[in-house]
Amino acid sequence: MTIRPELIEKLRARRDKLIDHVSPEKLEALHAKGLLSARERLLTLFDEGTFQELGLYAAHAATAFGLAGRTLPADGVIAGNGYVGPLQIAAFSQDFNVVAGTLGKMQARKITRIMRHALKTGVPLVAFKDSGGARIQEGVDALSGYGDVFYTNVLLSGVVPQIAVICGPCAGGAAYSPALMDFVIMTRNNAHMFLTGPEVIKAVTGRATTMAEVGGAEMHSTVSGNAHFVAEDDRHAITLVKQILSYLPANNTEDPPHDLSVPIEELEDPGINDCIPDSPSEPLDMYSVIRRLVDNGELLEVHAGFARNVIVGFARISGVVIGLVANQPMVNAGALDLNAADKVARFVRTCNIFNVPVVTLVDVPGFLPGVEQERGGIIRHGAKMLSAYGSCTSPKITVILRKAYGGSYLAMCSQEMGADMVYAWPTAEIAVMGAEAAVKILYRKELEQAEDRQAKAAELAQAYRDEFASPYVSASNFYITDVIEPQDTRWMVALALRKTLDKRELRPAKKHGNIPM
Repeated sequence: MTIRPELIEKLRARRDKLIDHVSPEKLEALHAKGLLSARERLLTLFDEGTFQELGLYAAHAATAFGLAGRTLPADGVIAGNGYVGPLQIAAFSQDFNVVAGTLGKMQARKITRIMRHALKTGVPLVAFKDSGGARIQEGVDALSGYGDVFYTNVLLSGVVPQIAVICGPCAGGAAYSPALMDFVIMTRNNAHMFLTGPEVIKAVTGRATTMAEVGGAEMHSTVSGNAHFVAEDDRHAITLVKQILSYLPANNTEDPPHDLSVPIEELEDPGINDCIPDSPSEPLDMYSVIRRLVDNGELLEVHAGFARNVIVGFARISGVVIGLVANQPMVNAGALDLNAADKVARFVRTCNIFNVPVVTLVDVPGFLPGVEQERGGIIRHGAKMLSAYGSCTSPKITVILRKAYGGSYLAMCSQEMGADMVYAWPTAEIAVMGAEAAVKILYRKELEQAEDRQAKAAELAQAYRDEFASPYVSASNFYITDVIEPQDTRWMVALALRKTLDKRELRPAKKHGNIPM
């Protein structure tokens, strides 16, 4: 049987009407703002010719108030799958040009269908968010739709990577779905994410505010911590998506994309010594150390603007994908605080989900003291780090560069918290507290009686370091694996990573542990 030509023409006409509903003038205006259309975002993400759409003809409920008889192309969301290199990806893109990208029951069905495809096939999910929130015309059906999306986000969590790209407004309940995903990217000038906007805040509280203040990318990346990355525009956001995926496996049953063909060269790096300040009281710039340890000096930093006293991100060491956690003494002396603890705990849990080895670089004087920290729950937040590291079964390599005092020594993945290998530089100090503070407590009377208190304090502090805080003391008790020269760090860590990649660690049978929220 031959299909009549008029049927083919009708099919093409219907498809073209749904696909090409954005006028050239509108597209030009979007491009001028650094925006792409919803469909362009997917076509830019996927390799050419690999995108297959799901639900192009899906339509909103005919009973929706005020929408009866209207055509809403693809019901305001484009969904499907395609390839980025050899990796299949499932994705959806909300279309702000269709009733402001608002979510109704059918849009939710399309979104959850592609999400479940990701779950069944074990592939990453990428979500382009550009929505005014719930579709008011559909009433409680829209709320039901959001519930379905949130529930499916939770099903996917811990199974496949979920990346949200906020390209425009992400209002009200729409903001919860990104918060349930692994990584959130916001575009600098066009993205806004909030539960209640400036008008509602002013009406309820009387306080005047701006969209940037309550929901902008800068705020979320530096203050709230809700955004992991800030992109300059849509195309840059898509580049970041591809960079993130280049460090992750497709799902939790696979290993990250290590390149084990890269040789481990036993090369000394005397230049790393130049990173170490002459005085223990001077801050070390951890970025200078990281650049010498990781391949090509490349670090994909996560949460770069948030809690800058710690650094987390993805890199490679001799071809092995790692999640890197490091104190940054240039900010608050590297002390851990509420936000730093949350940042590290979340990142370590993400690495553990996707079998990414964790390398921890330690130079920490302790948890940040203060009334605000205690009242803010530093005990609870610090315990998140202990829980994350303690429950992480990925390979864990720790290097203690200088200070490692008190509970922060444990919180930065000591041997007792499950580190597979712990190396220390000769400059390391491992103790309950810093030498100066310890001397004031232990030798108070001697200091009071000394003629030159400052000189006596310095003498006692050095004696304390030698007797109690020296890395050789910890090594003699087998609390650390080895004391190494800084110049040997890269190849020693590279070798340790290769030897622990096949690590298998079983835990007691349980639903899950109870993380201190």
